[in-house]
Amino acid sequence: MFIPLHDTNPLKRIDYQYVTVAIIVLNVAIYVIFQTGWIIPLDNENAAAFAVVPAELFAPSPESRPFFATGALPVPERFTLISYMFLHGSWIHLLGNMLFLWVFGDNVEDAMGHIRFIMFYLMCGIFAAVLHSWMLPQSDLPLIGASGAVAGIIAAYLILHPKVKVWVLALWRIPLKITASWALGIWILAQFGNLLIDSEENVAWWAHIGGLAAGAVLILFMRRRGVPLFDKTRGGA
Repeated sequence: MFIPLHDTNPLKRIDYQYVTVAIIVLNVAIYVIFQTGWIIPLDNENAAAFAVVPAELFAPSPESRPFFATGALPVPERFTLISYMFLHGSWIHLLGNMLFLWVFGDNVEDAMGHIRFIMFYLMCGIFAAVLHSWMLPQSDLPLIGASGAVAGIIAAYLILHPKVKVWVLALWRIPLKITASWALGIWILAQFGNLLIDSEENVAWWAHIGGLAAGAVLILFMRRRGVPLFDKTRGGA
């Protein structure tokens, strides 16, 4: 598996990736303030109230949700389709998602503009959670993390800039400069492979695939007019 470090793909239409940076700052701030226990500790029970739980998402009535009986925060299930994207299970989980977002999010934001990029990010995350819940309707494991939304960005970037060179770490230690089609293509294939191999529900492979599908479709309609698909340029210096 590759860990992305940097792409040689300068911005063309926006001055700075303000939304990408804001999403990263918000994710890190929420983790530090609420999930580390350093400032305002959020116990596991209340953290789960902001997560998507497939068995509860399509519950017929509020009374059927366990957190009403246990005293946890009464968070509406529909709201969790957004709130779950901003919670993470560990520093590794958080840093992995934010690294992918930092490397690839700026150029997707550049292709759409700031407002459309916000909508794109949230829509990818929402569809990722819905597909995960639809495929695992009986699961009571909470779904958290930005992986679904980030998967949408990965799909969009691959469709926009498959030839751009990307610096990655292979096997956590070997720096390589390869095209985005190789780096992201292998990541995408790994998601489908893991779905077939890993029958456990600890990793939300269906959420990743849902985000990929949403990103691949939405980029076709949400990119700015004149932004080409499958750009053949290899990026800047």
